[in-house]
Amino acid sequence: QMGLAENQPCFDLIQEWMVNNPKASICTYEGVQDFQDIAIFQDYHGLPEFRKAVARFMEKVRGDRVTFDPERIVMSGGATGAHESLAFCLADPGDAFLVPTPYYPGFDRDLRWRTGVQLFPVVCESSNNFKVTKEALEEAYKKAQESNIKVKGLLINNPSNPLGTILDKETLKDILRFINDKNIHLVCDEIYAATALCQPSFISISEVMNEVVGCNDDLVHIVYSLSKDLGFPGFRVGIIYSYNDVVVNIARKMSSFGLVSTQTQRLIASMLSDTIFVENFIAKSAMKLSQRHDLFTKGLGQVEITTLKSNAGLFIWMDLRRFLENSTFDDELKLWHIIINKVKLNVSPGCSFHCSEPGWFRVC
Repeated sequence: QMGLAENQPCFDLIQEWMVNNPKASICTYEGVQDFQDIAIFQDYHGLPEFRKAVARFMEKVRGDRVTFDPERIVMSGGATGAHESLAFCLADPGDAFLVPTPYYPGFDRDLRWRTGVQLFPVVCESSNNFKVTKEALEEAYKKAQESNIKVKGLLINNPSNPLGTILDKETLKDILRFINDKNIHLVCDEIYAATALCQPSFISISEVMNEVVGCNDDLVHIVYSLSKDLGFPGFRVGIIYSYNDVVVNIARKMSSFGLVSTQTQRLIASMLSDTIFVENFIAKSAMKLSQRHDLFTKGLGQVEITTLKSNAGLFIWMDLRRFLENSTFDDELKLWHIIINKVKLNVSPGCSFHCSEPGWFRVC
């Protein structure tokens, strides 16, 4: 199974912490005395210690180069719920978000299914390593206008799923200038923030906002979760962090439809408040992911298969274009079926990520 983005290499550290901190759970002998307090109704804003711990973890993941206000932390049922809530807050049915390609196919579900919002592609190509450029953004915006589609925002995924790349500071500045010039919102999905394997390190949009003259903070919103950085997709801990007071207020009201259980909040708050554990986890996770990345890319290199140069996320963006009989997406799917049925590896074809060029595959 190489098609699921699950971060499992450091589960031993999590399990060790659980054993050493039994009071963190109300399902243990040591923690059961707090069962009633946690089981009854709580403030829908979330436990204060939970919001504070998540804010501090987000800072730590970003190298303590930025601060986050716990009062702006809004809970959601995973990043899925966070994206949908933001789409409801920022756009009307028929409006669109620009999205650089290739992009995570779950966005088609998360932002579109119940909101009626459209996703309009910003076509990025292998000729410049799928970099997001000012020219590509302007071209997509122009095409949307020509199609009478109202663009309400730009959605970026940094680090990228499926590319495993990070956006550099100048690109982030260009993105901020673009959304300010167009007066549209920017949704930054940063759920892989702690998975940077080496230098250059991950740079959050929150780090560069003050460096762009005239930047309107009200247009910037961050989606985060603990599904990838900690490997807890089953916990359904999603976060909206918005610099817009109105969005925070409305998203918090909407969060009652997708809250994180107080039992989970209590456990997470205790774990993320342990600074020694957090620092050790972040360092060892990056090291283990880097080892897997190097092992896999080295193995591919031995059979002359190249990959996009990447240094984050849980992915390899694998170039199998030379194995296609014809440069078509039909032939890409034929090759994919061979990999699935004969090689017995579950990888994902590039067309499922709206890639503009056939022959690319994502490997987790």
